[in-house]
Formats: sequence, C-alpha cells, structure tokens
Amino acid sequence: MNIGYDKPLYIQPFDHRGSFQTKLFGWKGKLTQEQTAQIAASKQVIYDGFKAAVAAGVPKEKAGILVDEQFGAAILRDAAANGYTTACPAEKSGQDEFDFEYGEDFGKHIQAFHPTFCKVLVRYNPEGDEAQNRRQSARLRQLSKYLHANGRSLFMFELLVPAEKAQLDRVKGDKKAYDVELRPGLMARAIEELQDAGVEADVWKIEGLDRREDCEKIVASAHRDNRDKVGCIILGRGEDDKKVSEWLTTAAAVPGFIGFAVGRTVFWEPLVGLRDKKTTREEAVGEIARRYREFVEVFEKARQT
Repeated sequence: MNIGYDKPLYIQPFDHRGSFQTKLFGWKGKLTQEQTAQIAASKQVIYDGFKAAVAAGVPKEKAGILVDEQFGAAILRDAAANGYTTACPAEKSGQDEFDFEYGEDFGKHIQAFHPTFCKVLVRYNPEGDEAQNRRQSARLRQLSKYLHANGRSLFMFELLVPAEKAQLDRVKGDKKAYDVELRPGLMARAIEELQDAGVEADVWKIEGLDRREDCEKIVASAHRDNRDKVGCIILGRGEDDKKVSEWLTTAAAVPGFIGFAVGRTVFWEPLVGLRDKKTTREEAVGEIARRYREFVEVFEKARQT
C-alpha cells in the first residue's frame, strides 16, 4: 500500500478561522475587507515567527505550516515558492459534522495551491451518531480517493473524539478521566473504522496522550495491514506549555510518531499582546519563533533518549 509519510514533521498550524474572528477580534457576522485584512496580517505575524525559527536553526526540511486559503493564500504561495512544507484545510470551519469548505469544487482549490498536505479536521466518535459517521466517512473517502489518485498532495487527518454523554457518565462527568481511560481506545477504533471505510490518511494528527502504551496503540492502528509508513503527529489542543511538552515527550519516544502540530499554545498570547498594544510586532514575531523552536527541541530531545 503506497501511502504514508514517515519523515520528521514539525507543523506550525494557524488555519483557525472562526476562532480568529470571534475570539481574537470579537467580530460576528460577515467580515468587512478591512477585518479580513487584519486577520490576514495577524497570520503573517505567525508566518514571520515560523520563518525566524527556521533561520535560527529549526531544520527547514522538518518544518511546515498549516494555514487556510481564506486568510492565508499569500502565505501559502510564498511558503511554496520558498520550499517550505505546506498544509491547507479542506473542511468548513467550526462544524460538528465534516463537510467541504468549497463543496464539490474542493479539487480545484487543492490544485490551485498544491499544498504538501491537504488537511481535514473531523469529529468522529465510534459510539456517536452512526448516520453522521457514515455521512462523514463517505465525504472523506471521496477526498482520500481524489488525493491518492492525483498524487500531488498527501492526506493529513486531524481526528477529534469528543465525548458522548453516556461515555462521560461512565467516568462520572470527569473529562480528564475520559481523556485518559476512554479516549485512547476510541481513537484507535475510529482510525480503524475510517480505514475500513476507505479513508487512507498519510498522517494522523492526534490529540495528546498521557501514556506511552496509548501512543503505541494508536501507531498500531495507523500501521495495521501494511500501512507501515503512515505517520502520527500530536496536536496541542490549546493547552499550556507544560502539558504540551509532556505530550510531545511521551509521543516522541514511540516509533511512528514523527512530530507535532502545536498552534494556539505558540501564537495566541503573542497575538493577544499585539492586539492589545502591549507588545510590538517584532516582539510578537520573536516570541512565536522562540516557542515554536522550544517545542521542536522538546520533541527532538525526547526522540534521542
């Protein structure tokens, strides 16, 4: 089976759309041109921080960005022109059920940018709404077939497994207990169900795991039936530096985990400081670069031990 990506991959994701509009700037409804430009400018700050980190020593061949077409088209073009690894989302922002941002025209938008990775964010719980899971799987299979047939962009799958009420009831409403006791097994089941439905990710982007054996379980599911080259990366979930560092350290020691995609933990505070005029643009760029480099160092150090 000719799928997978198994080289180191340290992604700076800033493809957030709804959260930039409502949480960073507090805007509701249709954006004006000026507001759109302001969000695009804030994303340029993150991109400049990423480039500064590479200039300061993060290996370019291991580094990558994930940014959306809506606010980051110019960034995607610049990154591709400069030989950076790029990823671009295909999903509508902020939806509980996966659907294409551009409907049946999804292929044209992928072709317009030819990102290294086409990324989807999907909420899928194997014990959740069966009809919704089937609808999502059908759309995702369509995308998977398209990507593997056209061969220019690889398939990055961000899997979120939100708790069902019955599952939370099982752990007396304790979300931390759900994350540790139930979510890892559900994630493994979700990966296998999606594979069986014809959804073939080259990289699985996974919520943080606290135990090494759970990381091993996820890799086993991702690699089953000769999918040996498929990679797994850890996402940050907006957690604090300490928690994200723990997740990266745990995952990095497990073969099959090739890197991470940590977004808000890196850029949110610097952008809020810039928005509130408490820091300069140069300081925000420098802080984003520092935080991203720090997570690269955490992962690389843990790989070597």
